[in-house]
Amino acid sequence: MKSRFWVEALLRRCQGEGKFGAVLHSGADEAGAVHVAINHLDGTHDLLVPPAGSSHDEAGNRIFRKQFPNPVGWDELREFIARQRKFDTDIWVVEIEDRSGFAGLSLTGD
Repeated sequence: MKSRFWVEALLRRCQGEGKFGAVLHSGADEAGAVHVAINHLDGTHDLLVPPAGSSHDEAGNRIFRKQFPNPVGWDELREFIARQRKFDTDIWVVEIEDRSGFAGLSLTGD
């Protein structure tokens, strides 16, 4: 699935679940890597990024890995994203507010 369509579907699903989400940076429509910042609404964030290798499971669903072992503050997250955008201008950055989870996204142990 094209990155833009996947991001739009994620935001619609989250909205339907009562979670706020927004695109912080639009990337390449076709195949831009998607990074999802989970705002836990307590000053901490997790950043979900594509794993090394395939970013999809056997069923074709996108999978993610946590960039940081523990939640981080906004400044650390923002600095990391700024570095990534210098390296890859095609990435998508989406923020989802989710107090207790990962917006229903699949995580890998990578």
